[in-house]
Amino acid sequence: MNANQYRFVVAGAFFLLILLSGYWLSRSGKPYSTIVFTVHKLVALAAIGVLGVTVYRINRAGALSALELLAAIMTGLFFLGTMVTGGMLSVPTDKAMPAIVHKLHQVTPYLTVLSTAVTLYLLRGQ
Repeated sequence: MNANQYRFVVAGAFFLLILLSGYWLSRSGKPYSTIVFTVHKLVALAAIGVLGVTVYRINRAGALSALELLAAIMTGLFFLGTMVTGGMLSVPTDKAMPAIVHKLHQVTPYLTVLSTAVTLYLLRGQ
């Protein structure tokens, strides 16, 4: 297994941990468990780091095509959307967040995983 394949497997493991810890958080209710919440956030940051480094290194080895670059940018935007909605939901406040924030945070993780899978698929040949 080469380094890029290893990074892809690690990214998949990170996503599994993110989804499992997120599911655990959603079922436990507020106030969130500090340990689970911290693991959820740190694993998400690690996944972004691994994917960012992978895309950067592949781009340095040989320029990305327009489609590969677009897929990487879309993945980054989905990650950002997931993080923003998650951050909005985690803020301790007396007022409830609008229902759209909850719905977006339920949908954007799946869009992020799908977008990442497409990006990694496109980059696999590099």
